[in-house]
Amino acid sequence: MGVRAQQKERTRRTLIEAAFSQLSAERSFASLSLREVAREAGIAPTSFYRHFKDVDELGLTMVDESGLMLRQLMRQARQRIAKGGSIIKTSVSTFMEFIGNNPNAFRLLLRERSGTSAAFRAAVAREIQHFIAELADYLELENHMPRSFTEAQAEAMVTIVFSAGAEALDVDAEQRRKLEDRLVLQLRMISKGAYYWYRREQERLALATDKSEQ
Repeated sequence: MGVRAQQKERTRRTLIEAAFSQLSAERSFASLSLREVAREAGIAPTSFYRHFKDVDELGLTMVDESGLMLRQLMRQARQRIAKGGSIIKTSVSTFMEFIGNNPNAFRLLLRERSGTSAAFRAAVAREIQHFIAELADYLELENHMPRSFTEAQAEAMVTIVFSAGAEALDVDAEQRRKLEDRLVLQLRMISKGAYYWYRREQERLALATDKSEQ
């Protein structure tokens, strides 16, 4: 990459980080203006258009980055699990670390998931589906259950995790620890339920096969 391209990438990165820094519990992405983001990034407003065609394109890039960042962290958590440790506890701990370190990234995903922009809703939905698919892949490999079971389990887990994440944004460290413990318990209950439901279905199918052969 040439010097000019590197400089352009650095400026693009600065714009993204400037936009993230202006989000808060009281301020959503929809309230940001191009001029504010450019000023925070230290560039002229007209220079913004060299990197993004408009503020919406910047926002969609932020959604993609937030989802990718979270998925990469969860992949790292699964790698740590492979070396020993509780899958659920390690995953929950990693997720809570993400929220603690990147609250505005998670706020963006939460808000735009049900926001007024169809493009943003679709972008967040894609990120959540990526998250569900990767978890379903892992569960299918580890638990040796059919895809239909692991997808249902993954979707239930992701739904609960995102709900807990929304709570975690507005609580102190002690409350977050309690929330983390509760989330671990809930996910273990889902995991056990999926396993026993699968066993029950296998037994039912085996019984039906035996009867048909008699």
